[in-house]
Amino acid sequence: MIELPRPEVILTHESDLDGLVSGLLLQRLARKLFEIEAPLQAYHYQNWRNREMREGAAWVADFAFERRLDKPRWAILDHHPSEAQPEQALLLHDTRKSAALLCYELCVEQGLGSPALDRLVHLTNVGDLFLSEAPDFELANDYANLVKSYQFWNVHELIGGQLERLLDHPLLEVMAVKRRVEDPLGAAWSRKKVLRISQAVGLVETVVGNTNMIVHKLLEERATPYSVLMTLFRKANGPMIVSLRSRHGEAVKVAEALQGGGHPNASGAILPRSIRSIPDAIDYLQQILDTRPTEPQPLQSLGSLFDGIDTGKS
Repeated sequence: MIELPRPEVILTHESDLDGLVSGLLLQRLARKLFEIEAPLQAYHYQNWRNREMREGAAWVADFAFERRLDKPRWAILDHHPSEAQPEQALLLHDTRKSAALLCYELCVEQGLGSPALDRLVHLTNVGDLFLSEAPDFELANDYANLVKSYQFWNVHELIGGQLERLLDHPLLEVMAVKRRVEDPLGAAWSRKKVLRISQAVGLVETVVGNTNMIVHKLLEERATPYSVLMTLFRKANGPMIVSLRSRHGEAVKVAEALQGGGHPNASGAILPRSIRSIPDAIDYLQQILDTRPTEPQPLQSLGSLFDGIDTGKS
């Protein structure tokens, strides 16, 4: 068993199921090892980049290791690519495993495993790593979409912080119906609505369905000339958010150019708060990513999608 420091706080990613599951697993592990209720804090990428790391001891899950986390009595459990190497912090890193699986393996060593958690962590792993060849890939994405659709802290409250309550949750029926009905309709429509951002990046317009699955389908079918496909959305009264997908690791490079991050093929970024409209977002993205001047594009359809909509996707 790796010797973990006693944490003052547990820090995790707010945007997805992997962050929720890994954060709650680490809270459970802290209770077992130290008999404490370590507070859980969750962050989106942009807020994470701006957070000051003042704690003397912390556990971090589902965020890439970076120099500012290299502190004594800090432990980082993650799977995102990183060039930084720890000198003082404890880093548990494996790009082949989700953060949830890395955390769960430590829990199992302490006798905290169960068949229910085995199943939930497996589905989290399949969905977060986007293992499209897995037999339960669609079900795994239904679980992932609970957090995308209903938000991290809302799901946390619904299950009372008890991960086992997430397994076979009634809201999964909603996700399954949406997948069967909305996704085919949305994919057929979106296939005709892809706007050039740069030679390698296309912006996909969506009206209905699971955006991530629709974009995945377009990439798998090579339905566009772009190696990276992005979608745009805005939370109510919030900043514009970009979600990026690819097949060969290109997405994270684009995200980093936009001050974001994530997985090689599934990444995201938050645009500056000064950007409040879809046309402004497109202009900004083309300025950052495109080296070739482009002709003005019709934007009326794109702009109409986001008026008053809070999708919660990333």
